[in-house]
Amino acid sequence: MRLKCIGCEVLARAIYLCAAQSPHLVDVVLLERGLHNTPAKLRTQLQDQIDASAAQGYDAVVLAYGLCGQATAGLISRGVPLAIPRAHDCITLFLGSRQRYQEQFQASPGTYWYTQDYIERRSDQGSTLALGLGSDTDLQTVYAEYVEKYGRENADYLMEVMGAWQRHYQRAVYIDLGVGDGTAVEAYAQGEADRRGWTFERMAGDLVLIRRLLYGDWGDDSGSTSGSDFLILKPGQSVKTAYDDRIIDCVDLS
Repeated sequence: MRLKCIGCEVLARAIYLCAAQSPHLVDVVLLERGLHNTPAKLRTQLQDQIDASAAQGYDAVVLAYGLCGQATAGLISRGVPLAIPRAHDCITLFLGSRQRYQEQFQASPGTYWYTQDYIERRSDQGSTLALGLGSDTDLQTVYAEYVEKYGRENADYLMEVMGAWQRHYQRAVYIDLGVGDGTAVEAYAQGEADRRGWTFERMAGDLVLIRRLLYGDWGDDSGSTSGSDFLILKPGQSVKTAYDDRIIDCVDLS
């Protein structure tokens, strides 16, 4: 097959590695991580890339995204099939399964997640909001406003003076995917944890979902109450939120 992978740049190394090893021809398009701050804009850019694919000779489009703040809800498959992991966000993709992420979230919901590409691809003015859903939405909104008004360093200072970080987070986790040298990022994460009084853990990631996505190993979505690891949309179908273990589902537009 000839696949077009549209992914978030926080997964850059994992995507490029799995694309290189895939038995299929995979073209990669990465979108900026900052688009997560504006889900509607992210959805528009994703749809534009999907729409363009129909005339580019691809057999399928694969998205290296989760639901991501409802950004992928409403996306429409046009011309070629569309494969999307069943995941709330990229933490599931870093850890390798919904089950593993759910276990981590239940055990320690106040976790601040760090990964190599996420930190390295942060712009100078970009915020350091936590990856994943194990964070407080209102807290993130306040922090984002402080970053916009006062800059990142001043925003960090204000949040620490107010004790906001300590009230909402207790643990920092660096996820090591084993791709590239993440020593500097791990040390940065350790330093941030020490500075804010959090416990620190280094956790092994798992590329299985990214690998399966780019290898075309999407499984069979039929006949399962919880759904397979991937949602496959036929042309003319749209993504909708599923408020259960499936996370996302599809609906026919005709």
